[in-house]
Amino acid sequence: MPHHTRYTRVLLKLSGEALMGQQQYGIDRAVIQSLAREIKEVHQLGVEVALVVGGGNIFRGISTAAEGMNRANADYMGMLATVINCMAVQDALEQMDVPTRVLSAIEMRQIAEPFIRRRALRHLERGRIVIFAAGTGNPFFTTDTAAALRAIEVQADIIMKATKVDGIYTSDPVKDPSAQKLDRLTYMEVLAKKLKVMDATAISLCMENKMPILVFNMNEHGNIQKAVMGENIGTVVKET
Repeated sequence: MPHHTRYTRVLLKLSGEALMGQQQYGIDRAVIQSLAREIKEVHQLGVEVALVVGGGNIFRGISTAAEGMNRANADYMGMLATVINCMAVQDALEQMDVPTRVLSAIEMRQIAEPFIRRRALRHLERGRIVIFAAGTGNPFFTTDTAAALRAIEVQADIIMKATKVDGIYTSDPVKDPSAQKLDRLTYMEVLAKKLKVMDATAISLCMENKMPILVFNMNEHGNIQKAVMGENIGTVVKET
């Protein structure tokens, strides 16, 4: 274990929207390259990194389901969208000579390995970045829940949820100028106050398995490294 980092194995959760940059949809190559550079910096410190990427930039599951589509079908389409994002992130990392593996919850052997927990652990131990694709493989679960599940399965020290804001606020800081940033919260506070950190299923999974969550701003350069160093950024959700 590198003595100067606080965490040895982290799971980084990125929303699909995070990859759009200023675009309306799709993938902004500059954003992915900058992200890959930051992940590489952390990887070089000896930290084991797993990634879960959402699919919202390509497909918004619930909104189209509401327009008459079957929810399960819509969710499966959303899972396939995550695979496209995972491949883009993999490509950016590999062009920077960072070894990666995409493990998919839906089998598609030509482009990804099937998700097998022991295999994921072995890749991490060997210093590969593991990118988990296709959510949990089940409809009705979000990619946040997939992140919680995978983090617990690979025994990560923490889930780092990358967002556009620098933590969790008492209300939406964009709409409410009096919103205050919270440094620490318990799982129960998040659930009781219905704070939009992750959905209730993801929070409950983390609570039952004592998996801490760090919510931080990914648009500020160097924040991923600050987070693994244990610097005081973002908001931490844990038991007490």
